[in-house]
Amino acid sequence: MASAPCGPIRIDALGARGPYRALARTAVTDVSGRPVAELSLVPRLFVGRTLRAMRRAEPLPADERVAAIVRAARVFAEDTVAGLPADAYAHMVSRVGGTPVGVVRAALRSTAERLSRVHESVRQARPAGAVDDWRDVRARSGAAVWARRGEVLAVHAPGNHPGTHSLWPQALALGYRVAVRPSRRDPFTPHRLITALHTAGFGHDQVTLLPTEHDLAGSLREGADRSLVYGGADVVRRYAGDPATLLQGPGRTKILVTADTDWREHLDVIVDSVSAHGGAGCVNATTVLVEGDPSGLCAALAERLGALTGLPPENDKAVLPVRPVEAARAIEAHLLRTAVGARPWLGGEGIVQDLGDGSAALLPAVHQLARPDAPQAAVELPFPCVWVAPWTPGDGIAPLRDSLALTAITRDASLIDRLLAEPGIANVYVGGHRTYVMDPGLPHDGYLGEFLMRSKTVIRD
Repeated sequence: MASAPCGPIRIDALGARGPYRALARTAVTDVSGRPVAELSLVPRLFVGRTLRAMRRAEPLPADERVAAIVRAARVFAEDTVAGLPADAYAHMVSRVGGTPVGVVRAALRSTAERLSRVHESVRQARPAGAVDDWRDVRARSGAAVWARRGEVLAVHAPGNHPGTHSLWPQALALGYRVAVRPSRRDPFTPHRLITALHTAGFGHDQVTLLPTEHDLAGSLREGADRSLVYGGADVVRRYAGDPATLLQGPGRTKILVTADTDWREHLDVIVDSVSAHGGAGCVNATTVLVEGDPSGLCAALAERLGALTGLPPENDKAVLPVRPVEAARAIEAHLLRTAVGARPWLGGEGIVQDLGDGSAALLPAVHQLARPDAPQAAVELPFPCVWVAPWTPGDGIAPLRDSLALTAITRDASLIDRLLAEPGIANVYVGGHRTYVMDPGLPHDGYLGEFLMRSKTVIRD
C-alpha cells in the first residue's frame, strides 16, 4: 500500500503557455476532511485567452497525434508524473474521491490500454464510405471526407471514476484541441494525463487543464466549438437540446431476466454488475427486472451484497465507495426517503458505516418494487444500490427505456429485436454479460467521433 506524499500537493492549471499557478486557489480534501492538495482556479480572462490560443494552434499531423497518444499511455501508467509515481497517484485519487484503490489501479491500466488503441477507436467510428484526407486517390471521382465539426472541445469532467478520462483523448487523435475542466473530487487524473500528453509530444496549446469556479463553467463551454459535459439530471435538463453539447448523464443501467432463463445461473453477473467498481459508475446496474416473482433474487442479492464491508478506500481489500460522514449521511437520508413504499431486503435501516476518521463507507442496498414503472426504478445512487421489480411481456419495452446499458438475459429473439430498435437504450448485451463491459473500439453512448466529426463530399481534379 502506497503512502501519501508529505505535505499538500500543488496542482497548477495547465494553460496554453504551460503550468500556471493562479492567485485563487482552493484546498482539495480527502474523505476525512484533511487538506491534501491545493488546486489553482483560473479567472475568466485566463479561460478566454487560453481558448483563443488553442483555436489558433495547428494540430499535429494525424500519424504524429496517434503516436504521441500511444507514448502518453505508457507515461501515464508507469512513470512518475508531476512528482507522483503511479502508486502514489492511485493512493491520492482513492483518498480524495473515496474510490477503492483497486478500482483506481484497474482504471489506470484500462485507460492506458484504451489510449494505446486510440487509432482503433476513432477508426471504428468513421463511416465505411469515408476517407480521412482529401488527398486520398478516391476523392478524384468523389468521396466522403471525414472532417471536424470544430477546432476546440471543452470537457467538463466528472469525479466519480478515473476511467472517464479514457474517452476524450479520441478528440486529440481527430485533431481537436481539448480543454478539460476537472472535478474537485479528482483533479489528479486529468492533470496526470495531460502532463503525460505534453511529455509525449503535444504542445501546451493542444491540451489544457482549466480548473475554475462553478460560475465560469459556462464560459468554457461557450468558448469551445463542442463540449462534453458530465452530470446528473439537472445538468441534462440545462443543456438538453444543445446540439454542440454531448451529455453524459445518469446511466440508469438495467438487467432484464425473462422466464425462459434461470437467474440463479447468472447471479454472479448480476451481483458484479451492481457492485463492481464500487457500484458508482454509470454502467453499474441500478435496476433489475424479473419475469415472475422477484423475491428469490432479492434474497440472493441481499445475501451476497450484504457480505461486503466498508474499509478505508486506500486499503487493498476495499470494494465500497467512501465519503465524508456528512455527505454519506445525506446520501443515506435521500435513499430512505426515496425507498418509502418499497420492500427493503438490505439497507432499509441505513447504509452508512462510520470508519472513525471523519469518513464513512456506503454499504449496499437492495429494495423490491411492486411494479416495473415505480418511480424508484429511475433513481441512481453512487454506491451499490439496486431496485428489483417484476416484469411481464405485457409491460413491454417502456420500463427498459432510458438505459445506457441493458443486459437482457433472455432467449426471446423478437424481444431482442425490439430492444435493439428502441432509441432509449444505448447498448444491449444479450445473455450473461456484465453491464460495465466497455472494450476499446466499442461505443460508450454512441461513438464520440459521431459527435465530433461529419462527412463532407469532396471531388477533386
